[in-house]
Amino acid sequence: MRTIDAQHITETIVRLCMEANYNLGDDMLAAFDKALTTERSAAGRGVLEMFKENAQIARTQRLPYCQDTGFVICFVDIGQDVHITGGLLEDAVNEGVRRGYKEGYLRASIVADPFNRKNTGDNTPAVVHTQIVPGDKLTLMVMAKGGGCENRSKYKMCTPAEGVEGAKNFVIECIRTAGPDACPPLIAGVGIGGTFERAALLSKRALFRGIGEPNPKPDLQELERELLEKANKLGIGPQGYGGDTTAFAIHVNTYPCHITSLPVAVTIECHAHRHKEAVL
Repeated sequence: MRTIDAQHITETIVRLCMEANYNLGDDMLAAFDKALTTERSAAGRGVLEMFKENAQIARTQRLPYCQDTGFVICFVDIGQDVHITGGLLEDAVNEGVRRGYKEGYLRASIVADPFNRKNTGDNTPAVVHTQIVPGDKLTLMVMAKGGGCENRSKYKMCTPAEGVEGAKNFVIECIRTAGPDACPPLIAGVGIGGTFERAALLSKRALFRGIGEPNPKPDLQELERELLEKANKLGIGPQGYGGDTTAFAIHVNTYPCHITSLPVAVTIECHAHRHKEAVL
């Protein structure tokens, strides 16, 4: 049994929250460069160049890449041989978010109640998803999830008769109706199978796979290729100005489901795809 102090988790979350907002990952910077080699729209190319400049300013001046610094989503993979001491896991994560957003001068965007709309003032609480995995390590995966793109995420319980074509049509319709509101070029995480809540979790977790990293399942890799091609034929383009680059990637996760069900969830992520990971 290996012990990890809650304070260590908190300090790591502080760092990840700030780094996610200041430093876009290498996968996103590479996606900007790749899109510039294929984008034919002058307006679209101009937007992509602005993204690159903005990323450079954010990184060098330690400023948030986007004014919407997001709802913190944290996936925690806990090795079954890990014991957390000195406090509760969720308390440790939320203290890290609280400090990270205060010390990093990041915008607080969370309201304590969906109806009274009073801001919590420190961007807490986070949404924390845990799962037990083999080993004695603890993996923290943090995403600063913007509100505009999250609001365009959707779920549908397809019928089994709709099959793969029905799932594909729903994914593309989600991207089409998101339009410029999701700040494209976007990344779509797609969860297919499981149950109502499992499909949504699958779709959110799919966003943590690096842009350009192939799906380990060949059939899903081909499905992702087809969906990305169809999405980029929509012509929405960077920031909705038109062009060839409506999406950078579409990542699909699947899970077994009931014989009567075909759940499909689509989590839309904007071009400010801010995610960081650490292994303790």
